Amino acid sequence: MNTLINNLTPQQLRQAANLKEKIATHQKELDRLFGVPAKAQRGAAAKGKRTMSAAARAKISAAAKARWAKIKGTSAAAKGKRTMSAAARAKISAAAKARWAKIKGTKSPVEPVKPKGTMSAATRAKLSAKMKAVWTARKAAQKK
Repeated sequence: MNTLINNLTPQQLRQAANLKEKIATHQKELDRLFGVPAKAQRGAAAKGKRTMSAAARAKISAAAKARWAKIKGTSAAAKGKRTMSAAARAKISAAAKARWAKIKGTKSPVEPVKPKGTMSAATRAKLSAKMKAVWTARKAAQKK
């Protein structure tokens, strides 16, 4: 393109400038007839940065605040704190003390909580003696 401009005479350059001015004035007149605002003329929309109105920003902000209020309002802390009974705390404490005593190799200061389904040695001996009596009676009945 530079080579074409360099080859033009001054008279041709003036004529090209005049044509460009006429085109610009006709374009402005067309934009005015079609109701195109001055800011939204050709090229301005493509190059310009998008902006948001203050009202739109306020709406978005209000919606975000409402979402956060809804989330914070239904959190676990808002529902109330759960508490443990005194018996449950004592049971956990006794079990922990027994574990530490076992690790350290010392006698437990607190009697450990007996797990469900276990028997004392005395009860186990009684049951064993009773079952032996039952088995001997069955063996005697089978031999007859």
